[in-house]
Amino acid sequence: MDDQRGNQVDRVTTDLERHLGRRVLAIQSMDEGHSGLTYRVRLDGDEGVLRLPAAGVRIAGPADVARQGRIMAALHAAGLPVPSIIAMADAPVIDGRPFVLMQVVAGDRIEKVRNLVPPADIAASAVEVLARIHRLRLASTGLGDEEPRTLRLEVDRWSWLVERSPRELTARGPELARRLLEKVPEERPPTLVHGDFHYGNLLFDGSRVTSVLDWEIAHLGQPLIDVGCLLLVSATAGSADPDLARSVPGGGGLEVPGEVLRASYANADPAELDWYVALNFYKLAAILGYNLMLHRRGKRDDPIYETRTETIRKFIEEGIRWIG
Repeated sequence: MDDQRGNQVDRVTTDLERHLGRRVLAIQSMDEGHSGLTYRVRLDGDEGVLRLPAAGVRIAGPADVARQGRIMAALHAAGLPVPSIIAMADAPVIDGRPFVLMQVVAGDRIEKVRNLVPPADIAASAVEVLARIHRLRLASTGLGDEEPRTLRLEVDRWSWLVERSPRELTARGPELARRLLEKVPEERPPTLVHGDFHYGNLLFDGSRVTSVLDWEIAHLGQPLIDVGCLLLVSATAGSADPDLARSVPGGGGLEVPGEVLRASYANADPAELDWYVALNFYKLAAILGYNLMLHRRGKRDDPIYETRTETIRKFIEEGIRWIG
């Protein structure tokens, strides 16, 4: 296994040097994430993070790293705190795959800053950056040629994954989907949606957000999807079920004060926000369940998902509780 990894790093290094026309001084696997490969790369005068899709996957959705690069390039040009792009390619050029190489951004993770600065300041900074993202013109998002996704299509997107997940874990998934579709809120003008906007995907300088990372499931759609993700993280942090609180991504369940939310999303009513929290629980269950299926069928070896089986059930149960 070590020899295979070493050979892969050698291939990546050779291909990257050939493509960039620059020398790679050092490259190190970061072993982060479960949908591709990530390397820390040191070039002459530059340091970057290289993202490649997993081997053998169809280049679409989370595996479309060049699409993520286009989003980040557009947002960086608009002055938003996202990494700048050093290079990227749609073609299979690095170890037979497309790639994106982004600049390393200085900043601390939420685990470090959450006990050093007021939580309300962190939440306010996160919501302010999110609102700036949502105010971008669609033509300035890097996805201006894509069709916005309606909320019904959003539910269908996650239902497709749930239907392919282990049925013993997602038995109540169709019930949650039905309730979501019965109570779809009125749609707002579409915006860029990050899709996984929580504190674990942000870097900070004190309470100030210095970078928004992980644009794998970004799309054009309804902005309150991102707000619902932040609220889900906050709501589960104080859960009496430690497994539930531990299983929710985000690195810190900081409450979003009402006045902070109203400053940017003044016309969002509580029942509407509850619907979006329930949708995010459905999304999390779908992603975990689908990745578990891929692991069990030998399509993507990742045993961590075997430790999340009860979590899948709990996410669906929580979604049903929130939708009412």
